[in-house]
Amino acid sequence: MLRILTLALTLAAPALAQSSAQRVQWVQPLAPFRILGNVHHVGSQGLSAYLVTGPQGHVLIDGGLPESAPQIAASIRALGFRLADVKYILINHSHYDHAGGLAELKRLTGARLIATAGEKPDLEAGRTLGRPELEGFPAVTVDRIVEDGEQVRLGPVTLTAIASPGHTRGGVSWLTSAGGKTVLFATSLTVAGQPLVGDRDYPQAAADFTRTFARLRRVRADVFLNFHPEFFDLAGKRRALLAGNAMAFVDPGETRRQIDRAEADFKAELARQQAAR
Repeated sequence: MLRILTLALTLAAPALAQSSAQRVQWVQPLAPFRILGNVHHVGSQGLSAYLVTGPQGHVLIDGGLPESAPQIAASIRALGFRLADVKYILINHSHYDHAGGLAELKRLTGARLIATAGEKPDLEAGRTLGRPELEGFPAVTVDRIVEDGEQVRLGPVTLTAIASPGHTRGGVSWLTSAGGKTVLFATSLTVAGQPLVGDRDYPQAAADFTRTFARLRRVRADVFLNFHPEFFDLAGKRRALLAGNAMAFVDPGETRRQIDRAEADFKAELARQQAAR
């Protein structure tokens, strides 16, 4: 028995070390900044979170890891905004690296949490159901459910939900207008370990991915944003912005390129999983 336990710990050690190193990388601080119009980046170097501001209150999108919550709160304050003026918190999907800080941010702001029906069970359980290998996170109560095409309004600020399942059952992207441009906050579009073939917990994952790619391909966005900065070169665009290019994040062709790349990766992974059965 001791030998089995020792072997299990030995095998788990590299994965735990990798996870720990990744978390450290994810939460490296990044000074908050305005992207365009009333859209601000309030996340870290490795995990993006966004604040959409308005005269009647603000909307926060994403919560990062549990340890991200104080960083995000500090970034909101550093931009000159009050936490109490954050009225809504939106999710993009319910994995621990995006839902981890939601409970604390909700407590700090008093905001209402808005999510899809597909993400509600995971958020309120504090774990991704059917994916035991993923870390848990502090459970959080969902205050409002949105469906595809539904709008979240706060004074002149409007965000439209775009159902984007696949990476998770209830993944959602958001569309808004800022500085005269259309801004897309795209959820994760990577497979990232999600079984695509014969998964009893999420049998429609592959079909959902396919529908999501088709749905997002119809979106006409001037600005593409994601919640993992490396996927859309946040660092490079930020440098250009700070150097004086006010339109550094504006690229009307990027959404189509991102969807094409994600769909190609998905098809390759689907073929791999099908061949392995």
